[in-house]
Amino acid sequence: MQRWQNEHDGGGRLMEPTLLQSDVEVLAEGINLVWVLLVSFLIFFMHAGFAMLEAGQVRSKNVANQLTKNLLTWSVGVTVFFLIGVGVDSLVSGGGFAPGFDVGEVNDWVGWLFSAVFAMTAATIVSGAVAGRAKLRAYVAYTFLLAAVIYPVVTGLTWSGGLLSFNGVVFDDFAGGMIVHGMGGIAGLTAAWMLGPRLERYNEDGSANVIPGHSLTFAVLGTLILAFGWYGFNVGTAAEVVSITDEGLALGDFAYVGRVAMTTTIAMACGAMGAGLVAWVKTGKVDTLYVANGLLAGLVGITAIPHASTWWGAFLVGGLAGAQLPLVFGFVENHLQIDDVCAVFPVHGSAGVLGTVLLPVVASPEYMSGVSGTRMDVFVAQVIGVVVIAGWTIAATAAIWGALKAVGQARVTPEHERDGLDVSEHGVDTYPEFGQPDIATDGGSADGIVRTDGGKPNDGQIKMITAIVRPDRLGEIKQSLAEAGAPSLTVTNVSGRGSQPAKKGQWRGEEYTVDLHQKVKIECVVADIPAEEVVTAIREAAETGEPGDGKIFVLPVEAATQVRTGKTGPDAV
Repeated sequence: MQRWQNEHDGGGRLMEPTLLQSDVEVLAEGINLVWVLLVSFLIFFMHAGFAMLEAGQVRSKNVANQLTKNLLTWSVGVTVFFLIGVGVDSLVSGGGFAPGFDVGEVNDWVGWLFSAVFAMTAATIVSGAVAGRAKLRAYVAYTFLLAAVIYPVVTGLTWSGGLLSFNGVVFDDFAGGMIVHGMGGIAGLTAAWMLGPRLERYNEDGSANVIPGHSLTFAVLGTLILAFGWYGFNVGTAAEVVSITDEGLALGDFAYVGRVAMTTTIAMACGAMGAGLVAWVKTGKVDTLYVANGLLAGLVGITAIPHASTWWGAFLVGGLAGAQLPLVFGFVENHLQIDDVCAVFPVHGSAGVLGTVLLPVVASPEYMSGVSGTRMDVFVAQVIGVVVIAGWTIAATAAIWGALKAVGQARVTPEHERDGLDVSEHGVDTYPEFGQPDIATDGGSADGIVRTDGGKPNDGQIKMITAIVRPDRLGEIKQSLAEAGAPSLTVTNVSGRGSQPAKKGQWRGEEYTVDLHQKVKIECVVADIPAEEVVTAIREAAETGEPGDGKIFVLPVEAATQVRTGKTGPDAV
């Protein structure tokens, strides 16, 4: 890189171009800093994906609680990591306690932010495992300690210190397949085990009940947002775009960034296919949630080794990471009987372990040429790293949640759990109208004045016509009632069962019965309109000819009072 000076000497001649080393260094540093900041922001955006993914997999009454946990994970965790966690990392790696505000150069704070977004990814994984029953204060306390101690100890032993090795081969985790995701998944499983399952998750005989989440749409959207951010996670770890050599500027980590991008993409795709295939073999159906979770498992599997894996290794690791997902989830659910709500262990834990230990199997010759040991030495070093990280995470997590449980602060009361954590922990209802069908609002008006028949329809009595009908017929019914002269009505969203047959649903490949169908209840009170005409109007508009069209009931009304005028009897109607 040259800097051209367009200055002239006294004779009017152009000076020779000069190479200024300081300018080259500044340029290289600027490019690298911009890249690290960009990928840090991209990784931060993964929290939006986690929020959507987890919110979609919990029940509607716990959505606000889950979103709040995601917000506080970042807010509490990142500040604690700055004040304490960075210092613990430095202490464990042998550099003495040096917190984030004591890093030295201002540009070093870019490096701190890059570390922080990785730390917060590990922290937020846990929230999905303990969803639906953990107290908010307990989760925040655990997040504090994870950001301050648990995660920094792991990074101090690995990325910062390189203290885990075998026969001269250092444990290698490129972007956090085990250090971030494996640790987070194992922590989530441990916390879920300490808390115990949600109410009604298991029967007395030990069999599991399926508790579906409320929105596959959210879950899939969150998956795709996470996949987008993952490029910052893996590709962004190749943090040195350019470096300075004796010949000038050269590609730094970007010399191998293409391999990282390629293996990340292939493993992602194969993870989705692997999970979908195993789900299809098990149930005869390609389960949507398993495909989404499998895509993430493929990403987790390759995250430790995208810089080293061959192209075929990405197929192998991604496919195996996805394929193990339904099997491991079933084992955790049915044999261990741990209620891992968002499947964080098979997605992050076991997939992270799998990819990390497969490094010597799929490592390219180029990678092995730079290793001072055999493939068996690499395997042993990877296993040592996995065992140490898992052991520390399990012990620390169990101790923290065990202490919270001992003082009665780990789990909400059964009453609060049944009501939902949105109301009990936050006093809000995320979906005031959730769970109700989309209701047509067209129709319902008629030209002219409501007709009267004169005389005494209904034998002079007040009648209430109650109809339970299909939601999609509401628009036609409103129009029909208006034309019959009875436009006033009350509509309530309800669910129930009758002659309409039950349906079968699936959640992560497990079948459950849906025998309560969404309906609307229409109530229409009349005095001077014959009840028979109202019944006819509703029936003609509601009929489809299929079971489940509903029923209509006619009931006498003992009295009526109009609030505004005080009128009573038929005049009030």
